[in-house]
Amino acid sequence: MFPALVIFDCDGVLVDSETPANEVLVANLARHGMALTIEEAEHKFVGGTLQTEFETLKAMGANLPDDWCMEYRKELHGRLREGVEPIAGVIAVLDLLDEKGVRYCVASNGSDEKMSITLGQTGLWERFDGRRFSARTIGIAKPEPGLYLAAAEAMGVTADQCVVIEDSASGALAAQRAGMLCFGYAPKGTGQALAAHGARIFRDMSQLPELLNQHGAG
Repeated sequence: MFPALVIFDCDGVLVDSETPANEVLVANLARHGMALTIEEAEHKFVGGTLQTEFETLKAMGANLPDDWCMEYRKELHGRLREGVEPIAGVIAVLDLLDEKGVRYCVASNGSDEKMSITLGQTGLWERFDGRRFSARTIGIAKPEPGLYLAAAEAMGVTADQCVVIEDSASGALAAQRAGMLCFGYAPKGTGQALAAHGARIFRDMSQLPELLNQHGAG
């Protein structure tokens, strides 16, 4: 039986934007004298907020200007405008949810502006009209549960009626704290960081409909 509400993360779940974001980050940090690999960026910063990234980088010894967040955001948005694609298979999942009458929304640590760039290029901006929730707008970011709880309340359902689709440990922790079942999308690697916060791991979006249909099992 499908859940009453499926809450999707945005970056890395709906749109393939994590890789270009990390490429921009690595290039930006190199200009500021800090060497970081794409793999290290993925491990350290997936699913976080820009302010958290800034604070972590400073703690790692990066010599960044006070306006670094604005600088990086401008570079990132410019890169994303060059083109992003939907995550493979996710459109088919949304089509099936529509067919089954299952409601869904997106809840992201990213800004509405960023979502307008990424979702806007893929036809998903209109599809999630009235169902987009940004941590920057609501004022609560993952891993705190408030973003997911606010989305559930706005959609008129309780936490136990929701399933969250995430690709980051911080998002999985937010779902766990909100009392929501989480399916962790891990197309690469083991998904261990997601599983550590109670997420059920899957590798391909083609697996998701059956998982959602059996979400209460076990």
